[in-house]
Amino acid sequence: MAGSFPGMNLTLDRTERFYKIDQLLQNRPAVPIREFLDSLGVSLATFKRDLEYMRDRLNAPIVWDRDANGYRFEQAKGAGARYELPGLWFNPSEAQALLTLEHLIESMEPSLLGPHLQPLKTRLTALLSTGDHSIDEVRRRIRLIPFGTRPHEPKHFSLVASAVLARQRVKIEYFNRTRNESTERVVSPQRIVYYRANWYLDAWCHLRNDIRSFAVDAIRAAEPVDARAKDVPEARLDEVLASGYGIFSGEKVQWASLRFTPERARYVAQEEWHPKQRTRWLADGSYQLEVPYASEKELAMDILKHGAEVEVMAPKALREEIAARLRDAAARY
Repeated sequence: MAGSFPGMNLTLDRTERFYKIDQLLQNRPAVPIREFLDSLGVSLATFKRDLEYMRDRLNAPIVWDRDANGYRFEQAKGAGARYELPGLWFNPSEAQALLTLEHLIESMEPSLLGPHLQPLKTRLTALLSTGDHSIDEVRRRIRLIPFGTRPHEPKHFSLVASAVLARQRVKIEYFNRTRNESTERVVSPQRIVYYRANWYLDAWCHLRNDIRSFAVDAIRAAEPVDARAKDVPEARLDEVLASGYGIFSGEKVQWASLRFTPERARYVAQEEWHPKQRTRWLADGSYQLEVPYASEKELAMDILKHGAEVEVMAPKALREEIAARLRDAAARY
């Protein structure tokens, strides 16, 4: 996706400085040297080398304005070499990816990563403004509508994320929505997972002596514990948490066989419900999907949202569970 200019061999940090210099000059009639140095965090010699490169290699029309005591962009006079930063030309899916990343960055602040992500946000803003469209125009024309996001306490996210990297145990107060109760437990954080617009902590729970996944928004209190986290192999985490459907997985996996109507099949056939799913088209145009699952909790919700356009063929227990839920739902009307 990234474009480059002949002869360019720049580190990411230097390229980011180019975008920052450009942004400062775009937003001000003239920018004093001190403001550049403070914003870029570089020496005067480094700044002048960057400026020289932008002028000589990228045709940046940057001039010194003695009256304003700062640098500014010179107004174009006639035809000449077009000024252009080393840019990104992206298709709709790439533009959406950038906007998604920007949205994720915004949703994570204030957090552990907030201060460190500001340079990346600056560059994203510049990249999304590349060409003839402003960042506001891009955001207005390509819109992301989050659904089902649950707000979390930033300090709790920051603490558990820090503990994941520092390999430190954490004491948490966790609210179980199903049982409507809170418990205190010490956990060894293993990894942070962003799933269906919400954050989860995969950890070893010392209270249950087993692997558990905790919704970060359900953590009511958190504090560090002066003890090293128990390390769980990645393969073991995946065996327990990723072997079945959804995030509420387990080791005892069953296979669900679902049959979708021809109308719904045209949508579902393009979806991946699980990396190990098995699929086939049937003679009448319907679509059979088989997925492994350990907990029916999340799978049942996704089956029910398809209403009358899906039928559970197996196992019998899951078929009966879905039928019972549908009868209960109909009884409410």
